[in-house]
Amino acid sequence: MECTVSWTGATTGARSGMGFVAETGSGHVLMMDGAPDAAKPENGGQDLAPRPMETVLAGTGGCTAYDVVLILKRGRHDVRGCSVKLTAERAPTEPKVFTKIHMHFTVTGRDLPAEAVQRAVALSHEKYCSASIMLAKTAEITTSFDVLAA
Repeated sequence: MECTVSWTGATTGARSGMGFVAETGSGHVLMMDGAPDAAKPENGGQDLAPRPMETVLAGTGGCTAYDVVLILKRGRHDVRGCSVKLTAERAPTEPKVFTKIHMHFTVTGRDLPAEAVQRAVALSHEKYCSASIMLAKTAEITTSFDVLAA
């Protein structure tokens, strides 16, 4: 796996702005930017894209939701939808790692047993989701879920 991240200000010769573009090994592009900094505008972003740590959180959500859907489908469950809302806290000082992450899954399906969803979430959290398992080295990760009928 590879990824190249380039500062967008460097391509124009500008020294202001904190935008970056990531080009993934699979050929996709992802924009990132920093938050504006009123005290030091030259150090801040323009708020044009997600922050890098937001993309880490989003990637973790994608990783675990992928697992949950795949586990349910492999179990021959009629899953119709899956979303996960991640709420995170970060350390107050540098490095501002994630210290707590809560993942709330909303899974929709037809005759979908809560036990199957609970098992899928647990398997993702404990065995399959590389991103959440990696983040669990610094963050306390908790989960919850709702099952909705389709």
